[in-house]
Amino acid sequence: MSGADKPTDAVYPASTDAAAEQRVNQQMQLLLDQLDEDQAAAVTTIDVRGRSSIADYIVIASGRSSRHLRSMADHVVMRLKAAAMPPLGVEGEREGEWVLIDTGDVILHLMLPKIRDFFNIESLWEVRPNADQDADQDAGQAADQASSD
Repeated sequence: MSGADKPTDAVYPASTDAAAEQRVNQQMQLLLDQLDEDQAAAVTTIDVRGRSSIADYIVIASGRSSRHLRSMADHVVMRLKAAAMPPLGVEGEREGEWVLIDTGDVILHLMLPKIRDFFNIESLWEVRPNADQDADQDAGQAADQASSD
Protein backbone atom coordinates (compact mmCIF):
# COMPACT_ATOMS: atom_id res chain seq x y z
CA MET A 1 0.00 0.00 0.00
CA SER A 2 1.49 3.33 -1.01
CA GLY A 3 1.44 6.36 1.26
CA ALA A 4 -1.35 7.91 -0.82
CA ASP A 5 -3.53 4.81 -0.42
CA LYS A 6 -2.97 4.48 3.30
CA PRO A 7 -6.04 5.33 5.42
CA THR A 8 -5.64 8.36 7.65
CA ASP A 9 -6.82 8.84 11.21
CA ALA A 10 -9.31 11.40 9.92
CA VAL A 11 -11.05 8.72 7.86
CA TYR A 12 -10.57 5.86 10.32
CA PRO A 13 -10.23 7.42 13.78
CA ALA A 14 -8.46 5.35 16.38
CA SER A 15 -10.84 3.96 18.98
CA THR A 16 -10.05 4.74 22.59
CA ASP A 17 -11.68 3.57 25.78
CA ALA A 18 -13.12 7.05 26.28
CA ALA A 19 -14.49 7.12 22.72
CA ALA A 20 -15.96 3.65 23.08
CA GLU A 21 -17.60 4.59 26.38
CA GLN A 22 -19.01 7.74 24.81
CA ARG A 23 -20.42 5.73 21.88
CA VAL A 24 -22.06 3.22 24.24
CA ASN A 25 -23.57 6.02 26.34
CA GLN A 26 -24.84 7.73 23.21
CA GLN A 27 -26.44 4.49 21.95
CA MET A 28 -28.05 3.82 25.33
CA GLN A 29 -29.47 7.34 25.58
CA LEU A 30 -30.80 7.15 22.03
CA LEU A 31 -32.44 3.76 22.62
CA LEU A 32 -33.96 4.70 25.97
CA ASP A 33 -35.27 8.03 24.63
CA GLN A 34 -36.88 6.31 21.65
CA LEU A 35 -38.43 3.58 23.82
CA ASP A 36 -39.86 6.27 26.09
CA GLU A 37 -41.24 8.17 23.08
CA ASP A 38 -42.83 4.97 21.77
CA GLN A 39 -44.34 4.16 25.18
CA ALA A 40 -42.50 0.86 25.65
CA ALA A 41 -43.47 -0.95 28.84
CA ALA A 42 -41.27 -2.47 31.56
CA VAL A 43 -37.94 -1.25 30.16
CA THR A 44 -35.07 -3.08 31.86
CA THR A 45 -31.38 -2.31 31.39
CA ILE A 46 -28.77 -4.94 32.27
CA ASP A 47 -25.09 -4.03 32.45
CA VAL A 48 -23.18 -7.07 31.17
CA ARG A 49 -19.75 -5.45 30.97
CA GLY A 50 -17.24 -7.86 32.47
CA ARG A 51 -19.72 -10.75 32.22
CA SER A 52 -20.02 -11.07 28.45
CA SER A 53 -18.12 -10.13 25.33
CA ILE A 54 -21.25 -9.90 23.17
CA ALA A 55 -22.28 -6.45 24.37
CA ASP A 56 -21.95 -3.89 27.15
CA TYR A 57 -25.66 -3.63 27.84
CA ILE A 58 -28.83 -5.58 27.22
CA VAL A 59 -32.08 -3.65 27.12
CA ILE A 60 -35.41 -5.46 27.32
CA ALA A 61 -38.76 -3.78 26.71
CA SER A 62 -42.32 -4.90 26.11
CA GLY A 63 -44.89 -3.69 23.63
CA ARG A 64 -48.68 -3.90 23.58
CA SER A 65 -48.99 -5.76 20.28
CA SER A 66 -47.02 -7.09 17.32
CA ARG A 67 -47.74 -3.86 15.46
CA HIS A 68 -46.45 -1.82 18.40
CA LEU A 69 -43.23 -3.91 18.52
CA ARG A 70 -42.61 -3.53 14.80
CA SER A 71 -43.23 0.20 15.04
CA MET A 72 -40.83 0.58 17.97
CA ALA A 73 -38.19 -1.45 16.10
CA ASP A 74 -38.60 0.69 12.98
CA HIS A 75 -38.27 3.89 15.00
CA VAL A 76 -35.16 2.65 16.83
CA VAL A 77 -33.49 1.56 13.58
CA MET A 78 -34.31 4.87 11.85
CA ARG A 79 -32.97 6.84 14.81
CA LEU A 80 -29.76 4.77 14.95
CA LYS A 81 -29.20 5.30 11.23
CA ALA A 82 -29.88 9.04 11.56
CA ALA A 83 -27.21 9.18 14.28
CA ALA A 84 -24.73 7.38 11.97
CA MET A 85 -24.86 4.24 14.16
CA PRO A 86 -26.73 1.72 12.01
CA PRO A 87 -27.48 -1.57 13.77
CA LEU A 88 -25.39 -4.64 12.97
CA GLY A 89 -28.51 -6.76 12.77
CA VAL A 90 -32.27 -6.83 13.26
CA GLU A 91 -34.15 -10.09 13.71
CA GLY A 92 -37.81 -10.99 14.17
CA GLU A 93 -39.45 -7.91 12.68
CA ARG A 94 -41.71 -9.87 10.38
CA GLU A 95 -43.16 -12.02 13.16
CA GLY A 96 -43.36 -9.12 15.61
CA GLU A 97 -43.40 -11.16 18.81
CA TRP A 98 -39.71 -10.74 19.68
CA VAL A 99 -37.54 -8.25 17.81
CA LEU A 100 -33.81 -8.17 18.49
CA ILE A 101 -31.70 -5.18 17.49
CA ASP A 102 -27.91 -5.52 17.84
CA THR A 103 -25.89 -2.30 17.81
CA GLY A 104 -22.65 -4.07 18.67
CA ASP A 105 -22.49 -2.43 22.10
CA VAL A 106 -26.13 -2.81 23.09
CA ILE A 107 -28.56 -5.62 22.39
CA LEU A 108 -32.19 -4.54 22.45
CA HIS A 109 -34.94 -7.12 22.93
CA LEU A 110 -38.46 -5.90 22.14
CA MET A 111 -40.95 -8.55 23.25
CA LEU A 112 -44.63 -9.18 23.71
CA PRO A 113 -45.35 -9.69 27.43
CA LYS A 114 -46.25 -13.39 27.00
CA ILE A 115 -42.97 -14.07 25.14
CA ARG A 116 -40.99 -12.09 27.70
CA ASP A 117 -42.57 -14.01 30.58
CA PHE A 118 -41.88 -17.33 28.88
CA PHE A 119 -38.20 -16.74 28.09
CA ASN A 120 -37.47 -14.61 31.17
CA ILE A 121 -34.19 -13.25 29.81
CA GLU A 122 -33.66 -11.11 32.89
CA SER A 123 -33.14 -14.25 35.00
CA LEU A 124 -30.32 -15.43 32.71
CA TRP A 125 -28.29 -12.36 33.69
CA GLU A 126 -29.30 -12.27 37.34
CA VAL A 127 -26.34 -12.37 39.69
CA ARG A 128 -26.87 -14.27 42.91
CA PRO A 129 -24.77 -12.82 45.75
CA ASN A 130 -23.42 -16.23 46.81
CA ALA A 131 -23.05 -17.80 43.35
CA ASP A 132 -19.28 -18.36 43.71
CA GLN A 133 -19.70 -19.70 47.22
CA ASP A 134 -22.44 -22.11 46.07
CA ALA A 135 -20.24 -23.40 43.21
CA ASP A 136 -17.33 -24.00 45.62
CA GLN A 137 -19.64 -25.77 48.04
CA ASP A 138 -21.10 -27.99 45.29
CA ALA A 139 -17.59 -28.89 44.08
CA GLY A 140 -16.56 -29.77 47.65
CA GLN A 141 -19.64 -31.97 48.12
CA ALA A 142 -18.95 -33.77 44.83
CA ALA A 143 -15.34 -34.40 45.87
CA ASP A 144 -16.46 -35.72 49.28
CA GLN A 145 -18.97 -38.04 47.63
CA ALA A 146 -16.39 -39.33 45.13
CA SER A 147 -13.87 -40.07 47.89
CA SER A 148 -16.47 -41.97 49.96
CA ASP A 149 -17.33 -44.25 47.00
